[in-house]
Amino acid sequence: MSKVLIIGAGGVGRVVVHKCAQASEVFTEITLASRTESKCKAIAAEIDFPVKTARVDADNVPELVVLLKKERPNLVINVALPYQDLTIMDACLEVGVDYLDTANYEPLETAKFEYSWQWAYHERFREKGLMALLGSGFDPGVTNVFTALAAKKHLDEIHELDIIDANAGSHGQPFATNFNPEINIREVTAPCRHWENGDWVETGALATKRSFDFPEGIGPMNIYRMYHEEMESLVKHIPTIKKAQFWMTFSDNYLKHLEVLQNVGMTRIDEVEFNGQKIVPLQFLKAVLPDPGSLGPLTKGRTCIGIIARGIKDGKRKQVYIYNICDHEECFREVNSQAISYTTGVPAAVGGIIMMTGVWRGEGVFNMEQFDPEPFLEKLSIMGLPHVVVEGEWPEL
Repeated sequence: MSKVLIIGAGGVGRVVVHKCAQASEVFTEITLASRTESKCKAIAAEIDFPVKTARVDADNVPELVVLLKKERPNLVINVALPYQDLTIMDACLEVGVDYLDTANYEPLETAKFEYSWQWAYHERFREKGLMALLGSGFDPGVTNVFTALAAKKHLDEIHELDIIDANAGSHGQPFATNFNPEINIREVTAPCRHWENGDWVETGALATKRSFDFPEGIGPMNIYRMYHEEMESLVKHIPTIKKAQFWMTFSDNYLKHLEVLQNVGMTRIDEVEFNGQKIVPLQFLKAVLPDPGSLGPLTKGRTCIGIIARGIKDGKRKQVYIYNICDHEECFREVNSQAISYTTGVPAAVGGIIMMTGVWRGEGVFNMEQFDPEPFLEKLSIMGLPHVVVEGEWPEL
């Protein structure tokens, strides 16, 4: 039915290819492209479905255009770096291809996460009759859809939203990140922003800590407030939200190492002179840290990602908690990746499926919460990420 081009051969790319291959009734042809084609070939060799591979520099629009014209895909799934979102969108516009990604654009030289750059493409996509779906990962992505479900079925108005992300797993390494170290550390060390009473409130990075008792035996963990991009689109598209916060768990060990790395300048994203050449300390750090793709066979435990929405239903205050729990070892057995990659890659594939089958369609640039949540969540459950809904009281954050 549809040809898909997947750009990016990291841990998430691996999951997307596996899951698209499982949906061969939708994706009749799959091409995986990356700057390093050997990584694509290694992933293709894992899968009992013909996967073509290609080399492409996702920073180079003409090179992307050549590949798109050669492959003629119906959809590009972008799981490359967030810095490359706009070049890939430009290529899709030039050739006339639908677009999907899992994380919003950020400029290379500034750790700044905003949808403004991509929202600015809306008219160009609309004029060409194309669809761009932004943030079809888990957070952003499934958390947006959970919020849309709360608004559709459980609350007449959402007034408060807490998005809570726990990785209760362990890989046994002294210090490693579960996805791209450069993106992870930029995100974690950026100033925190949360939405309150119609404006953004800025606080220090990870300065606000709470304890949250996670369900299904995971138990209490420390969560830290930080900025995350889905809040920006959610408060725009669900304007009844008066307060929105994002929370993530970090171990004491992770925070200790991160503090030391910050103190010695290794998380800097500006260039420094070293032995007569310019290097970016954070990019050097990425090169010496464990590759997140190598953590799959080492990681045990579970993730728990969800939303707590509070508001009004039938004139009474009500609260709903919607979450997913995912097991690292089960993910590795299925697709050779741990749960962090799995929970991002599966929603990307599902987003592609419901776009290509016409369940979600539109002309322009869209966020996940702008569509009916139920068909997405039904397919997501079938593809390996079911959710739980708990109504009633839950500890305040």
